[in-house]
Amino acid sequence: MSVCAGASPSEIRDDATRREIRRAAVWLGMASAIALVVLLVQPLLIIFAALVFAALLDGGVRLLGRVLPIGRSWRLLIVCLLTIAFLIGTFYLAGMQIAAQAQQLRSTVEVQAVRLSGWLTAQGLMPSIGDIGGVAKQALSSVGRVTSWLGTAAGALTSGFMIVVLGLFIAIDPRSYERGVQWMVPERNRVEFAVTLKRIAQTLRRLLAGRLLGMALEGVLTAIALWIVGVPMAMILGILTGLLAFIPNVGAFISGALMVAVGFSAGMHTGVLAIIVYVVVQTFDGYVVIPMVAKRTVDLPPALTLGAQILASALFGILGLALADPMTAIIKTAMERRSENVEETRGDD
Repeated sequence: MSVCAGASPSEIRDDATRREIRRAAVWLGMASAIALVVLLVQPLLIIFAALVFAALLDGGVRLLGRVLPIGRSWRLLIVCLLTIAFLIGTFYLAGMQIAAQAQQLRSTVEVQAVRLSGWLTAQGLMPSIGDIGGVAKQALSSVGRVTSWLGTAAGALTSGFMIVVLGLFIAIDPRSYERGVQWMVPERNRVEFAVTLKRIAQTLRRLLAGRLLGMALEGVLTAIALWIVGVPMAMILGILTGLLAFIPNVGAFISGALMVAVGFSAGMHTGVLAIIVYVVVQTFDGYVVIPMVAKRTVDLPPALTLGAQILASALFGILGLALADPMTAIIKTAMERRSENVEETRGDD
């Protein structure tokens, strides 16, 4: 059998050339990974939202484990059943009232928005309705495909269903998924990665527990205060305020605008009272509830949170806005752990 002699056209014998090709392959791989992340940004956001939901369920399971020494699966089942029972009970007892108030709220906000825009146009502070429509159409046409498919109800429902299902699967056995992620990390870094991952999970549980407590307090206080001063649709406004409290800063602004719009729809006196209620509730929330919750959970500076929300909403749309706080908390926890390692290294030196 004869074998050809000489170098192959695909064979590179020069060491310097091989090193440069390896470097080029690394950079090409990084660029391809970044492009892949950009293309898959929405699925990645859904997976991250599922992780957040799983952390929320895990927090409830751990809290229930303090009083019920039973298996994790049974505790998770109890948490899910209690959540479903609460939602069904709430909508069964007040469903018709909530639905009627929601429809009334939509009509009221539309009327108040037209009145406000008309008054601003008359004062020369705002362009005409036709100009506004043109600007709005141009703004909507510039929205990228990153957020376009979430604009439909079908896309939102599908995303929500996927988040719930993935979150449930992860919450059933989080250790197996944690071991899988650790396996992809180099062996020499797995111990440090496990510690960081544990702290991130703890941070997420605390953040979500504090956020749920703040949402409940803010929603209940708003509903009661608006009902006392006679603002219409107090229940639906309280529910919306509680839900929007999941997104700090932005949620408070939106709920306040809704309160004021509904208040002034019932008269000048009621509108002023709605403003007072909003200021009192937000002041109580900012100076009492948030410091109390942050002391035991995660203390995120307001400017950092707002900046993260602006960036996340611009890049990823409404889903990114909702997940901006967990993203910021995770990055903050990882950076704090990194700084601790640096300080420990300097101390050893």
